[in-house]
Amino acid sequence: MKRKSSSPISLINDLILEILSRLPSKSVARFHCVSKLWDSMLGSPYFKELFLTRSSANQRLLFAVHERGVWSFFSSADAEFSSSTTLVADAEFYVKFSPKELKIYNLLYSGDIRKISCGYASGLLYMYGDRYEARPLICNPITGRYAILPDRYTFRRAYSFFGFDPIDKQHKALSMAYPFGPGHHKVLTFGDGDIRWRKVKNSVRHDINSDGVCINGVLYYLGDSKSCTNDDHVITSDYVIVCFNLRSEKFTFINVEFVCTQLINYKGKLAIIFWEGDDYYTYDDTMPIHELHLWVVEDLEKKKWSKYTYTLSADKFFCHRVSVVGATASGEILFSMCEYTPKEPFYVFYFNPERNTLQSVEIQCFGEGFKECCRVLTFLNHVEDLDANDLKLLKSVHPPLEPPEYMGPSDSESD
Repeated sequence: MKRKSSSPISLINDLILEILSRLPSKSVARFHCVSKLWDSMLGSPYFKELFLTRSSANQRLLFAVHERGVWSFFSSADAEFSSSTTLVADAEFYVKFSPKELKIYNLLYSGDIRKISCGYASGLLYMYGDRYEARPLICNPITGRYAILPDRYTFRRAYSFFGFDPIDKQHKALSMAYPFGPGHHKVLTFGDGDIRWRKVKNSVRHDINSDGVCINGVLYYLGDSKSCTNDDHVITSDYVIVCFNLRSEKFTFINVEFVCTQLINYKGKLAIIFWEGDDYYTYDDTMPIHELHLWVVEDLEKKKWSKYTYTLSADKFFCHRVSVVGATASGEILFSMCEYTPKEPFYVFYFNPERNTLQSVEIQCFGEGFKECCRVLTFLNHVEDLDANDLKLLKSVHPPLEPPEYMGPSDSESD
């Protein structure tokens, strides 16, 4: 990334870029107006890469708080632990936005968070609300700018995933059709060119059984094929790990003999995490014991797993409704509360498998603007990517509607 500087002026410019690379992206955007030279320097591939390197070294948590159709975005630095006491971290407010095109269910009481698909990848959020009325959109949580994507009709239970291809540096959304209805699986590439849904071939019918996780340009999720008719001899079990390569846009399938609901990226490897234990207090009011299982894939095709089990006794961690967010770069598993109640503390929890310790961190500064209990979605590895900020399509404008598919009594067309 280093450049050769041949003059004092070049050295000064390099020093300026070094200083500006440590600022928030909103500040960098304002400095574009200083001069044509600064505009050129701050828009150069060199500076964008330098800025992303700095941002990636200080990754943050991203919080999307939903209240009555309004989204509020906050971020917070990953915690650094120095003691066993409860830590406190401040949340930085980014922006609020409420696109009328994103009609969603009441996330707090619907009981099924997958009624809205929401994924984060390399600086952008993908959202897809009510499948009958809403339009999918891409949003920059820092600026609040968004782009409405072409309409995507889906029949019954259909799920979407979002990921980033680090080689071609492209964001892509994958929309999977309901296996027992009409329609096709489709993929969309988001950039400054023409955006449209394109059909992708899938040789194995399956239902979706987990959220997705993107690792090094490959989307993974768990598929359930036991109720589907498949002639493909590759499928020999009821459950499969579905692998979708974002660059080649090809599916591969790995047979597994168990069902799970949570996949995570654990130190660059695909992993499964699940709980076993009693959720209720015993008759003598003692806390229940929970077992946390972590299965890390060492060789997916050969089905080689490293399996770990950790015992956690219930404390205030189990008194809240929490969800698994993922694992940090250092291997700590992050859990987050799913709801924020005004004037009450909001926690995230870091579990260190090597030390078998659980550390709570109170996230403050969500603000006094919320009047009722809100749904909170938490994302790991939030970075500020200037390429995402500079996307010309993020202008809150509508693209053309996609022509509707034929919706006959059966899906006679091949995938």
